[in-house]
Amino acid sequence: MYDVIVVGGGPAGATAAEDLARSGATVAVLDRGGRIKPCGGAIPPRLIADFAIPEHLLVARIRTARMVSPTGRRVDIPIEDGFVGMVDREDFDAFLRDRAEAAGAHRFTGTYRRIERRGSTAVVFRDAEAGEERHLHARLVIGADGARSRVARDEVPGGDRVPHVIAYHEIIAAPSAGGYDPDRCDVVYDGRISPDFYGWVFPHGARASVGMGSMVRGVDLKRATAALRAASGLAECQTIRREGAPIPLKPLARWDNGRDVVLAGDAAGVVAPSSGEGIYYAMTGGRVAASAAMACLASGRARDLQLARRLFLREHGTVFRVLGSMQRAYYRSDDRRERFVSLCHDMDVQRLTFEAYMNKKLVRARPLAHLKIGLKNLAHLSGLVPAARV
Repeated sequence: MYDVIVVGGGPAGATAAEDLARSGATVAVLDRGGRIKPCGGAIPPRLIADFAIPEHLLVARIRTARMVSPTGRRVDIPIEDGFVGMVDREDFDAFLRDRAEAAGAHRFTGTYRRIERRGSTAVVFRDAEAGEERHLHARLVIGADGARSRVARDEVPGGDRVPHVIAYHEIIAAPSAGGYDPDRCDVVYDGRISPDFYGWVFPHGARASVGMGSMVRGVDLKRATAALRAASGLAECQTIRREGAPIPLKPLARWDNGRDVVLAGDAAGVVAPSSGEGIYYAMTGGRVAASAAMACLASGRARDLQLARRLFLREHGTVFRVLGSMQRAYYRSDDRRERFVSLCHDMDVQRLTFEAYMNKKLVRARPLAHLKIGLKNLAHLSGLVPAARV
């Protein structure tokens, strides 16, 4: 009998398991093993500090972000006084699982089947080695099993209705010549690549992640990625692996079942709108799920599981609302995307955007700059400013 079973061993599940083990709870982690999520791999300085990420996991340090418009306009935004770290999810996720195990979590490899309740709560899974069903018993369960979470679908109202982008990327051998810059992330806003999201070229040291995402049915993700590679001069680079997966677009209205299950990470829908950033928010979601579970274990009150969502949205809800509004405003057409990239020329936009990204909160230190950005936003969205103006 464990205190908590964590289903899923990605950043959210591994973080929850480590926090719980360090808090004195008995924890089991169930992970499928062998799966690498498609991900650009960007982690901000706050994540590195908050979760004690060692230097050796950073395969690149990004100093510039390049925004590319539908007409090919390029806006390079320097990352002042810092960098964005890049990680390879294969190594990063394995490190987090190993650290959780070192803290005292017990690891099991297999596929989640269902939750049964016959006197106690049991997670039923198919053991990867034995090939047969096994039961793990616990007082609580944390569902951290991804965007199409089976735990969420089975246990939490609304858990089967999460809007999502289908993301696809190719890990390639990074070129040594041409226009590729190993210290620069390229974000491509072009309806020919993605009609409602964006494409990316993110350096990973000796490798690079090239991909895109879309909610639109019928979009050929592989063909779009091939077009992005060709436009970026990367068509001839060796392809190391290909990966695809859903990315949720909105936090669920409820993260717990009112009894013994709480969700974390992609399973709870905590990927930032507009940017698609998920690693930091997944790990933060794992941390608040662990805090809610510890509160529930101590009090015996199932309602304490609601703390996970409450704590997360208290700190990040406003950022999610702002980014959601920006995505709805600017990602709807190439004309709007052109205007968005044009807006990125503004120095106030550049500074406040990256200050918010690096620190994971809206910056309130310069109210005049916020007012100017708001007025410029209205001018671009209303068409008062031509899209081609810089």
